[in-house]
Amino acid sequence: MNEYKTHTCNEISLEDVGKQVRIAGWVETIRDLGGLVFLDIRDMYGITQVVTSGEAKDVDFASHIPIESTVTVFGTVRKRDEETVNPKLKTGLVEIKIEEIKVLGKRTGNLPFEVNTKQEIREDLRLQYRYLDLRNRKITKQSKITCKSITIFKKSNARTRILRSTNTNPYKFITRRSKRLLSTK
Repeated sequence: MNEYKTHTCNEISLEDVGKQVRIAGWVETIRDLGGLVFLDIRDMYGITQVVTSGEAKDVDFASHIPIESTVTVFGTVRKRDEETVNPKLKTGLVEIKIEEIKVLGKRTGNLPFEVNTKQEIREDLRLQYRYLDLRNRKITKQSKITCKSITIFKKSNARTRILRSTNTNPYKFITRRSKRLLSTK
């Protein structure tokens, strides 16, 4: 068992109600409603809402975790109330009641830009803080699509047995079969 997580933030569903799980990710939002604190934990797969118990020390601790800090949360999955269901999220029907929360990496300073906003960010700033930019959902989605495209291209090239050409013409490919024919002459 992984010491940081048993599930990704996108895997938890109604089937897991009553089970104890551990997730890890970045704190995306914090909502302090007085007696309860709700945190949205984000990893590269999705978002899961976690909620503190009503104890003052838990509420105080959770409400003072800086946004974009990394945490691991251990708790019990429970079904959300009808009025708190979030249909926009895959995990919107459930939440995790926190039994233990551990800060793995605390954000110590101010961020140069908000990670998950729709605001325009200067290109030089995005490149300088690339590690923050890669946390953005839009950038993550684009990276996954690029990775899948490259994998598909490589697999199709392996099937058709196309080799890289040393020819100066980039549009002329030499297959293994034609290379064998050329080498026997």
